[in-house]
Amino acid sequence: MRRRTADLWSPALGRNLSVVAYGHYGRPVLAFPAENGSAVDLESHGLVDAVADAIDGGQLKLYCVDSIDGQTWSNRSLPLEERARRHDAYESWIVDQVVGLIHEDCGGPEPIVVTGPSLGAFHAANIALRRADLFPRALCLSGNYDPASWHGWGERGEALYFHNPIDYVANLHGEHLDWLRAAVALTLVCGQGMWEDTTGALPSTRKLAELLGSRDIPHELDLWGNDVAHDWPWWQRQFAHHLPRITGGNL
Repeated sequence: MRRRTADLWSPALGRNLSVVAYGHYGRPVLAFPAENGSAVDLESHGLVDAVADAIDGGQLKLYCVDSIDGQTWSNRSLPLEERARRHDAYESWIVDQVVGLIHEDCGGPEPIVVTGPSLGAFHAANIALRRADLFPRALCLSGNYDPASWHGWGERGEALYFHNPIDYVANLHGEHLDWLRAAVALTLVCGQGMWEDTTGALPSTRKLAELLGSRDIPHELDLWGNDVAHDWPWWQRQFAHHLPRITGGNL
């Protein structure tokens, strides 16, 4: 398997963050790690191997990125509104630097599938709904999509609202909603076993699916069994089950 690493400077963050890319050809897939994770986490926890046949067969190219969750959503010393503002800087790195690297590596602009487990699932869903022009397809594993519920404090303002799918999806309307219905599709996957409820992933996954349905935004809800935990071995299986199917079809 072809593997390469790049460090990309973020003007908004004032630092380099890493991208690890796998594969030589196929649909580009941008993958976020779980909470506070790094660009090598999906490899370390077996998710890259889980889709190795699709990568080696030229069906997909996988781009894994660093997170900065410890400075944003996971920093409990900050009010939620400030966490959301700091996340804006991280999103600008994704949109302005990482997307450019992916397009260059693919020989031109390509629609990018976005994915991730746990907090990475939130990142995937949020950026797909906000930037469906770049990320028209999302695969989200065991996400909690309501940052207002994440051990937060402080007043909720505009920055948090526009990074909270549970809030903004409910209020989508008009021409933008019409465009989004044609532009994006999400696959929401969650187990019903250990930690899926205590992390809020299971109720939040069900809630986001309900909201997407109320707005006729294309989505799939795939709930796995009561033995399926919020953990890497199950995310391997879900990744292997869904990602080749998604990248093998039409975006």
